[in-house]
Amino acid sequence: MKKVIIALMFLPLISCGKTKSAAPETTVETVTEVQAGTDVKSMDHSKWNALLQKNVTKSGKVNYSAFRKDSKELSSYLSELAANVPTSSTSRKATLAYWINAYNAYTVKLIIDNYPVKSIKDIKDPWGTKFFTLGNKKYSLEEIEHQILRKMDEPRIHFAINCASFSCPNLLNEAYTEANLESQLNSVTKSFINDKSKNTITASKIEISKIFDWFGDDFKKKGSIVDFFNKYSAVKINSNAKISFKDYNWSLNE
Repeated sequence: MKKVIIALMFLPLISCGKTKSAAPETTVETVTEVQAGTDVKSMDHSKWNALLQKNVTKSGKVNYSAFRKDSKELSSYLSELAANVPTSSTSRKATLAYWINAYNAYTVKLIIDNYPVKSIKDIKDPWGTKFFTLGNKKYSLEEIEHQILRKMDEPRIHFAINCASFSCPNLLNEAYTEANLESQLNSVTKSFINDKSKNTITASKIEISKIFDWFGDDFKKKGSIVDFFNKYSAVKINSNAKISFKDYNWSLNE
């Protein structure tokens, strides 16, 4: 009888293990279990902040040659990210800041590892390749974007993560942090929407970034694209304004 009871006690563990390994998608919930017991609410992103301050201008231009010279410092920060994957006890803001910084830092690493390149698209499968490990799991950039960040129901992340290209939102020259996240997301969203090189806005017609085409559903959860723009635009846009999309410039943002 004791043997039967012991066997039954182990069945849920075996079942859970199979369920996790068979899951086709990464979710915020599964990611937070990777590094159980670690709390990144107090994780210090100052190393990344120092690198950004040194190698990225206020207008978002990136000095990849200089970043290559700072590869040891970058590797040190990436090691800290790998050791501090968010858990279920991590605050939402700290989790968002972590994954935004991780996306941007590994994008920079991808570029400097393949430098010189004229475009991130010159690199084979730059977003789909699982080229880095956080906790005990390998990740790709698109996995962070689509399976983690976009599932956190925060459309402003699209203006915080940077794809190393001219038409992307500018790479902020400071690290995202739990304490400053709200003001940082508001700032980069307002900056991107009112950037005339990214969007051309009049009351009756808007020619906007392809980001709003590719990820349109993310911006329509509380209204239309125009409604979203009007929260941040310096120009008041009519609800029936004509919408078109700009061509995307994939040239390196250096």
